Amino acid sequence: MTDVQNQQPDLQPQPKAENPFVEGIKTIGLSAILAFGIRSFVAEARYIPSGSMLPTLQINDRLIIDKVSYNFRSPQRGDIVVFAPTEALEKQNFHDAFIKRVIGLPGEKIEVKGGRVYVNGKPLSEKYIEEQPQYTYGPVTVPENSYLVLGDNRNNSYDSHYWGFVPREKIIGRAVVRFWPIQRAGEVDSAPAYTKEQ
Repeated sequence: MTDVQNQQPDLQPQPKAENPFVEGIKTIGLSAILAFGIRSFVAEARYIPSGSMLPTLQINDRLIIDKVSYNFRSPQRGDIVVFAPTEALEKQNFHDAFIKRVIGLPGEKIEVKGGRVYVNGKPLSEKYIEEQPQYTYGPVTVPENSYLVLGDNRNNSYDSHYWGFVPREKIIGRAVVRFWPIQRAGEVDSAPAYTKEQ
């Protein structure tokens, strides 16, 4: 007597065909969730709407903003950061994010005079600025957990010397890569021309 079970082909349950419309909705939904997650927690694209960061960043440059690294380290002097409007800026009805360069760190004394920026009484050598600042500011001491930020286009930048300091929790991330225009694509400030004079 033969074993009937061994003579029949293996019968596997066939997967039920899914409606293409439902499959498309799932794919779009998953893509949207991933895109939102990446934009919210990892990185996002930003464009430069003004000339306040000339010559470093040009109007309409497109940048990738790193939103992760500041979870492991504090902003450093010279970093180009994107931040949400501070309380002072919100009172002036600003809603869009700003982009500026970190100049003053928590606890430092900052002063602008004679066309130079001074940190704790020592002048900075800033080879990235459009022109020397034609204003005086300070001396001020940067509060704890806050930063003083200035635009590289010092005389045409609405920055900390007008409205004050940026609290740490307002900083969204750091500009790391320019991806447009193609001819200037690459790392932002890969070798920043920032040195503190002795």
